[in-house]
Amino acid sequence: MDFQGFLNDLQDWELSRKDKTRKMKSQALQKEKVAGGGTASRGETFFTESTSGHYDFSRNKDSFDHVHSSFTAEDVPNAASEKELGNEYFKQKKFKEAIDCYSRSIAFSPTAVAYANKAMAFIKIRRFQQAEDDCTEALNLDDRYIKAYSRRATARKELGKLKEAMEDAEFALRLEPENQEIKKQYADIKSLYENEILQKASGALGSSLQVTQKLGESATNTYRGTVHPVPNVAEKSGAADLQDHTKGHNRINKQEMKASVQHLASHVASRVMAEAAKNITPPNSAYQFEVSWRGFSGDPALQARLLKAISPQDLPKIFKNALSSALLMDIIKCVASFFTEDTALAVSYIEHLTKVSRFDMLIVCLTSTDKHDLRKIWEEVFCNEATPMEYAEILDNLRSKYCIEH
Repeated sequence: MDFQGFLNDLQDWELSRKDKTRKMKSQALQKEKVAGGGTASRGETFFTESTSGHYDFSRNKDSFDHVHSSFTAEDVPNAASEKELGNEYFKQKKFKEAIDCYSRSIAFSPTAVAYANKAMAFIKIRRFQQAEDDCTEALNLDDRYIKAYSRRATARKELGKLKEAMEDAEFALRLEPENQEIKKQYADIKSLYENEILQKASGALGSSLQVTQKLGESATNTYRGTVHPVPNVAEKSGAADLQDHTKGHNRINKQEMKASVQHLASHVASRVMAEAAKNITPPNSAYQFEVSWRGFSGDPALQARLLKAISPQDLPKIFKNALSSALLMDIIKCVASFFTEDTALAVSYIEHLTKVSRFDMLIVCLTSTDKHDLRKIWEEVFCNEATPMEYAEILDNLRSKYCIEH
């Protein structure tokens, strides 16, 4: 239906252009009549017959040029003009019309800006899933487009995907750390996400306490069911014993439950990691890499597998200008972990990291602790006595780029 609507719009435009062209030609004809004293007919004005019996078009070239010049390239729609028209509709709060224009602009030539603008229009009419999808398309075209990350964060927040929304806002903030609007967006989404985690934890704790209370009541009823009538003193003593027994039972149950929950959480985490390890695919952007890298946090082997899924030559293309100092240090430490077993690959990673945009600035901005760790890695791993001779010169040259002395 959307496609049919698009075709109908194009047909309407074609008819309107033809009508406009006819009007322009009519006006040109009238001018020619006036210029010729009003005596020339339409056929005589445009198609003058030559002595050979054929029409002589060259004599009427000026008339044709006049009509042709009135139909300029600006009248023909293209990606830019449709996007601009969409922007005008957006300013007028005609969001559905704006979406149609952005869709036509994308049909002419897909751009990240057109997709992101269309997403913003979808957000305005609360169609958040379409907004998320369009932002993803925008980022597929330009993975450094901050507005696309920010708008997808907004859409995902409304869809209840708070963790993913927080990651988008955080990544946008990494690209533009001084953007106050994104800072506020990140803080707001982070607060919502933390509250959600807290509520889930409170609910789980409440359920645990209810189970513990029922177990305690069950134990109390069982205990009371086996007690025979005794003197009051004995009853008081039995009640005290029962209270102590119940408290002890509750403490045991809480400890057992806590251990059980921890065991279950550990088991689930292991299963998740195992499944993730089966499905490691090469990331196409810095955002995809960083999300996967953080997901494998605490498992150096999986992080090494993720890094090895990328060709060293592709590092500059993937990270562009989105690599952070912290992630750079993590990658270097990861490379150091498999340097001995696969020296050639490790050297290639170290070499191509230097070609990532803003690499020199990242090294300068490292903390004093990171710089110390980097020198230590270079001395103990990359340039030790066991380093193969064929790589010694390369690593020695690279050392001057990584270990800057101040």
